[in-house]
Amino acid sequence: MLPQVAVPPNIPSSAVESKKRVASIDAYRGLVMLLILAEVLQSCAVSTALPGSSLWSVACHQQTHVLWVGASLHDLIQPSFYFLVGIALTLSMARRVANREPPVAAHTHVLFRSMILIVTGMLLMACTTRQWKLSFVDTLTQIGLAYPFVYFIARRPRRDWWIALVVILVGYWLWFALTPISLGHIQPDDAATQLSTGLTGFAQHWQKNDNAAATFERWFLSLFPSQIAFSADIQGLATLNFIPSIATMILGLMAGEFLRSEAPRKVLILSVAGLLLGASGWTLGALGVCPVVKWIWTPSWVLFSGGCCFLFLAAFHAGVDLSGARWAAFPLIVIGMNSFVAYVVARIYPAFAFNSLRRIVGNAPFRVFGDAFDPFVYGCVVLAGYWMFLFILYRRRIFVRL
Repeated sequence: MLPQVAVPPNIPSSAVESKKRVASIDAYRGLVMLLILAEVLQSCAVSTALPGSSLWSVACHQQTHVLWVGASLHDLIQPSFYFLVGIALTLSMARRVANREPPVAAHTHVLFRSMILIVTGMLLMACTTRQWKLSFVDTLTQIGLAYPFVYFIARRPRRDWWIALVVILVGYWLWFALTPISLGHIQPDDAATQLSTGLTGFAQHWQKNDNAAATFERWFLSLFPSQIAFSADIQGLATLNFIPSIATMILGLMAGEFLRSEAPRKVLILSVAGLLLGASGWTLGALGVCPVVKWIWTPSWVLFSGGCCFLFLAAFHAGVDLSGARWAAFPLIVIGMNSFVAYVVARIYPAFAFNSLRRIVGNAPFRVFGDAFDPFVYGCVVLAGYWMFLFILYRRRIFVRL
């Protein structure tokens, strides 16, 4: 006989009994992965070839990360990843409680999953750069570092979720704010970036490669043997980004629990929460209290991007779960059901064989609309190939999950 497992007070019994997948979550996850896979469309190459086109200029901007402050659609991919991790954790815990899984088995699974994510992220980064280097800033690695902490928080009462959220945001902000501004580690090739960010006065505490997290990064990575001493990440990323990313995952925990509840007017409440979070984060940045910077996951970025995630969730819940139009989201669900495979393919294929199709059929088929659109047409063909591969896995019910 299986041991009795108590239901945590923050998991409704109705949610525990339900094992049905939430289509809106799979569709939202599918959109996130589609945005990553769609990098093969190379809209910026088309924009460069057509400098007078505002349409392609906007498309390029939305498919490119901002230099430092602000956000584009592409910048919302990673917070959506984290947000969905929080949602998935609430669903996973509910299933484990329903199956009366012993706590030791659950704890072991969490630690094993964390290690797999950390190592996989490091390997994928090595594939992308085609060289092995010690780095902990890949998305999967960051999720792996944060996951055990989020799991521990998720098992606590709801009140502790709010306490953890506030402590992380306020504490991380204080750490940066109280670290003296030195402006002594800015690399020469970062000069243009520093000027374009417009960080002045108090906001300079969050300057690229010259902030509290960057200082820790230089100390931390120097502990490991390396032929070349680490000075700064070219994008300004830092290992300690996983700490404020826990706050993003906590927002996902809250959203997931609310989505599973019997509360009325979910779409309205999710939308209002999204607008309030987004506005508060952007306001903190506009006032110079804390700039909205994805690269170091500032508290204002947690609020702003978290608000956007709530709005995405509200839209998918209304358009997929409530409208009954699951069929319309089917192309996204196919991707979302195998998000791990999609992520790995998106990272590995362009790094090694992006032009492999050209070697087989030549360039002529992709220039049917002119040379300017050649990268886009080729990208569409590759993207369609991605989807067909994932569709085959879907039809054969092959789903790779950690």
